[in-house]
Amino acid sequence: MFDPTIFDNLKVAIENHVYDLDNLDNRIMITHRIDRMEMAVMSRVFALQFTLMNGSGITAEVRLEASLKDLAAEILDQPGVQPGCAVRLRFYMPVDDAVQTCAYIENHLMTIWQPELPPTQTLSFTYGEANRGYQNEIELHFNRKINEEQMGDLPELIDHMLQTLEALEAYGVE
Repeated sequence: MFDPTIFDNLKVAIENHVYDLDNLDNRIMITHRIDRMEMAVMSRVFALQFTLMNGSGITAEVRLEASLKDLAAEILDQPGVQPGCAVRLRFYMPVDDAVQTCAYIENHLMTIWQPELPPTQTLSFTYGEANRGYQNEIELHFNRKINEEQMGDLPELIDHMLQTLEALEAYGVE
């Protein structure tokens, strides 16, 4: 039997909460799952992507990452090192009017999340497709790692993600 790492414990907590929102509450639909060990750099990545059950397809992603340095610090119980995991939150949506839509998104993200670091929005398009608009990847950054002490904050984090999805979905209706 192995002793689960911070990464394993946080992964299970996120998984349980998000799958309950899908299977029990029918509020979301999980559309993609990543559970990977990157052998080249000996890191771990776990991500769940989901949409609102009756949404237009705007996608949210919660991503948990642990580097070799983080995993080794925990497993080897290195003194003076605080092991933990990075959390990345992303949202993906189509955009037609980049200036107006991106300003709306930034305003709502700042209101919902009140982040220390500003969100980034990366617009892309497929060359050769005439006037199809852009794909916007919105990412919220956190300037610290989390560990089991923040386990109780995960439901609130996921709830904020749902609020964000609802605000992004509402933009298309306004």
